[in-house]
Amino acid sequence: MAYVAISGGKRADLTEKAEARWQVLRATRPDLAPALDLQRRLLSLVSDLAERLEGGRLPRLSLPPKYLAAKLGRGVPVLTGEPIPLPVPLLAPALLRFCDALADGGAGQAATHIREQIASGNMEASSLLGASLTRNQASIRSGASHRGLAPDLVWLIAELAVSPFVHALQHLLFAQAIDQTVVAALQDWTRGYCPACGSWPALAEVVFHSGGGHRTLRCSFCSSGWELPTYSCIYCNHSGADFVTAAPNDARKDRRLEVCSACGGYLKTIDVAELSPFPLLSISDIETTDLDMAAMEHGYQRPQLKDFAVKK
Repeated sequence: MAYVAISGGKRADLTEKAEARWQVLRATRPDLAPALDLQRRLLSLVSDLAERLEGGRLPRLSLPPKYLAAKLGRGVPVLTGEPIPLPVPLLAPALLRFCDALADGGAGQAATHIREQIASGNMEASSLLGASLTRNQASIRSGASHRGLAPDLVWLIAELAVSPFVHALQHLLFAQAIDQTVVAALQDWTRGYCPACGSWPALAEVVFHSGGGHRTLRCSFCSSGWELPTYSCIYCNHSGADFVTAAPNDARKDRRLEVCSACGGYLKTIDVAELSPFPLLSISDIETTDLDMAAMEHGYQRPQLKDFAVKK
């Protein structure tokens, strides 16, 4: 099975889980304390948006099952190229709140400058949100550079605001899918990028049971989970001698890197007791920043997002 439905939970329960993980991180990595304080504030804002979206802010999508299955069969994520109406009145104010949190958390004037551009209308909130939804990284980078803004920070702010909406959409389309054509298309999904939005995974989580473990790729944007039928590089599908899985720290075999010399990409893989619910996947990402550093020190990197514009 390709798509994996991730169980959620009540906000109070998620907060309790998050606080327990942050407490462990603070004890083992005190250098991450400022980053954890910022993450706590950001995840609170993301959770606020998620709760409000659950109150009926999702659009009705006219996407017939056979149409969705055909897109998936061509390797095109289902949300790509669709005229999806964004709840701009809800998400636009959130952009400003994320700017404030990041400014207080260390981004300073860079985040404040972005806030000013959005608040004044010089950077149109609806266009920024739409570009993030469609994963149009080139458009966001171009618009940010034109205005003298930090492109990566603009991308992050937009992504934080849109991610609860996209997570809810993929759950609506996939986790609640009952049409067998869609279910079958998801089972046949063999790509390393997300079948919902097209983003690369932030990492892979492996939950071990009595019968073994399954590598579940977790989308960096909408937190979708999916499994691949073969064990190979998720970026180029290489499975030869150039594709290696290793633990940088011999004492932590539960935290590994998949590296591919054929394409230069890497993926973090961790063993977990359970798959991380939205939006707690970002905690797993910050817990494993040392793996990112180890990979980049050896010349590996995460590739740019794929461009699906030419695929119809």
